[in-house]
Amino acid sequence: MGRRCSGIRSALALVALLFVSQSGSCWGLNSRSGDPEKSPQSDPDPWEVQQRHKRSWVWNQFFVLEEYTGNEPLYVGKLHSDVDKGDGKVKYVLTGEGATTIFTIDENTGDIHATKRLDREAQAYYTLQAQAVDRITNLPVEPKSEFVVKVQDINDNEPKFVDGPYLAGVPEMSPLGTMVVQVEATDADDPTYGNSARVVYSIVHGQPYFSVEPKTGIIRTALANMDRESRDQYVLVIQAKDMVGQMGGLSGTTTVTVTLTDVNDNPPRFTHDSYQYTVLESLPLQSVVARIKAADIDIGSNAEIDYRIMDGDGPGMFNITTDEDTQEGVIFLQKTLDFETINSFALKIEATNRNIDSNFLSLGPFSDTTSVKVTVEDVNEPPIFSSPLSQMVVSEDAKMGTSIGRVSAHDPDSLNSAIRYSIDRNTDLERFFNVDALSGVISTAKPLDREANSVHNLTIFAIENRNHASFAVVKVLDVNDNAPLFAMDYETLLCENAMAGQMIQTISAVDKDEPPNGHRFYYALAEPVATNLNFTLRDNKDNTASILTKRGGFRRREQPVYRLPVLIVDSGSPALSSTNTLSVRVCECDSDGVALSCGAVAYTATGLSTGKYCQLLVVLAVPSIMMVLLIVTMRRRKKEPLILEEERDVRENIVRYDDEGGGEEDTEAFDMVTLRNLNVIRDPNVRRDVTPDTPTFFHYPSASRPAYKNLPDNVVFREFIWERLKDADVDPSAPPYDSLQTYAFEGSGSVAESLSSLESLSTDSDQNYDYLSNWGPRFKKLADLYGNSEGASVFS
Repeated sequence: MGRRCSGIRSALALVALLFVSQSGSCWGLNSRSGDPEKSPQSDPDPWEVQQRHKRSWVWNQFFVLEEYTGNEPLYVGKLHSDVDKGDGKVKYVLTGEGATTIFTIDENTGDIHATKRLDREAQAYYTLQAQAVDRITNLPVEPKSEFVVKVQDINDNEPKFVDGPYLAGVPEMSPLGTMVVQVEATDADDPTYGNSARVVYSIVHGQPYFSVEPKTGIIRTALANMDRESRDQYVLVIQAKDMVGQMGGLSGTTTVTVTLTDVNDNPPRFTHDSYQYTVLESLPLQSVVARIKAADIDIGSNAEIDYRIMDGDGPGMFNITTDEDTQEGVIFLQKTLDFETINSFALKIEATNRNIDSNFLSLGPFSDTTSVKVTVEDVNEPPIFSSPLSQMVVSEDAKMGTSIGRVSAHDPDSLNSAIRYSIDRNTDLERFFNVDALSGVISTAKPLDREANSVHNLTIFAIENRNHASFAVVKVLDVNDNAPLFAMDYETLLCENAMAGQMIQTISAVDKDEPPNGHRFYYALAEPVATNLNFTLRDNKDNTASILTKRGGFRRREQPVYRLPVLIVDSGSPALSSTNTLSVRVCECDSDGVALSCGAVAYTATGLSTGKYCQLLVVLAVPSIMMVLLIVTMRRRKKEPLILEEERDVRENIVRYDDEGGGEEDTEAFDMVTLRNLNVIRDPNVRRDVTPDTPTFFHYPSASRPAYKNLPDNVVFREFIWERLKDADVDPSAPPYDSLQTYAFEGSGSVAESLSSLESLSTDSDQNYDYLSNWGPRFKKLADLYGNSEGASVFS
């Protein structure tokens, strides 16, 4: 059908031949510019220039259906020129969009075909140019003409909800027809052709609660007074169908989640008509007595509640506020409870919505009331003194037993138990006073001496018969007898690059006294340095003071430490004062003010900065410190020689092991010095290296031993080794253990001195390490280890 229609439209678009009525002959093609051109078949005639040529081919736009699924190329239309006489001399050429790739033309007949499947949504039309040319010369016989191939739409796209799925909200209790949200679906088909893009809306799921307008897609409530507390969310399915909803149309769906928002349509309600609570009469003020809550099924600000006490016993005794987190009414205690005065209270509490919606006043009232009964429980209270502080005066020449005053206490409980009195002997260690247990009369028990002690502070106990004790305290009057001191040992560091007016230390003071109105300290520099040119003191008026520099340019070489006497005066009567010394150490600091080294400068190498010198000093000090530690350790481990006489002879060292032995590195059982004196004639009866478990019965004749000093070195070694071997073979007291024999003798005639550093252990170092204390905080540990004690004490 589409092929037939296309052919009809092509036939209508064929070129119409124009004949001239006067001459009856055929004229050539009229160019696009309108210039006349003579037909090659006509003879020259002077009337030709006065004749008007009309177009030889004219057509409208062509149409082709999209999504063609046939196997053959789709016929679009036919082009023909009246110049074409059917003799094959004219050739048709097609150019423009899709020429040769999508559209082809038969160069002989002018038939146009579409070779590919077209999609109107991808491209709705194509602009092409056609021309008739001479087949031999390729010269145009007709001017080029432009035409359009329009892709005709079919319904091949379903409606789509671009913004879906939707979320919407509507207040609960809304009237019928309240707008919720508008949905919109788009169809990619041609809206100007047919009904392919005409969409109507319908609700698939969500009835009978909501409805949708078919043309606009507006969703409205279909039921009135929907209650959020019953159901707060609905999921709707909306369908959009093209072809005006007719059968065969394409459709698409989306979901709309509608949430009912809350309105204040529910009043608060107490779950009980009355509540009962019990509290102790000792409950502190501002304590919570009870928590009550009125339930409101609304949410958010619609559930906010205000509570108030409408009526009750003991006005001002209680107060109620709202806990904003839980919306509970919290009852607080405002006045002290007394079981003996009143032991129960009745309160009437009202709960009211804070935000009332005038649209729902008919559902009110939005408040509720309840009764609260508070019962007070009795507490065994301690006795109460009629006067918390009794100041009594007595002459120092009063006789023993003189009454100086009386204390009185009573039991505040309803039982009114009897009271007994006693003195806390920790406040009267020397027992100068007595108190009558029943009457509370205080009397002297010893002679008094005002010069020895002018004030006595006593603590009196008032005790019930039920053994519940309370205290009647006679306040101890403080006397200002302690001078203020520094609050801590200050370590004040002053950078050499400090500027004038720079604060270097804030000091404070402590005083063991406790004046009634608190401490007030006054600071000043002591008189000897009050007018110094280096530092000044600023009293901060808050019991602290600041030390500031008066100048800059401090140098460790000039003075490494400054000592400032600070005078501190308290506010007692009479005022006491003390002078405390603040030590200020001058330090070399980095750019951030961190001290690198403090105190006196020991030595500074020429051409090196102080920082470079300190780094070099650390590098050189570490190996020295390690050597000192090694030497001291070896000195501590050095053993006494095994022989007792001054001179040493030569014999082997037998090392006894209770295990496999330590190998060649185990030299603690050896005395290497024994091999240094081979020319000494030894007593064979003395063994200094090992004490045998059994006595030695074999004795060597003195004549059998060679005189080593008369033999050459090679003979000395040979004889010495053989003699030691003989001794080990024949001596029955020699232990059957493996023995490592080490001989380090260089010969009796060697002129070289020993190169070993072991002998240096016997000499004490005269190095003084006291200067380490002046190298600053980084060398403080080494200064403590080596500064003022012997090296061996480090390991003690």
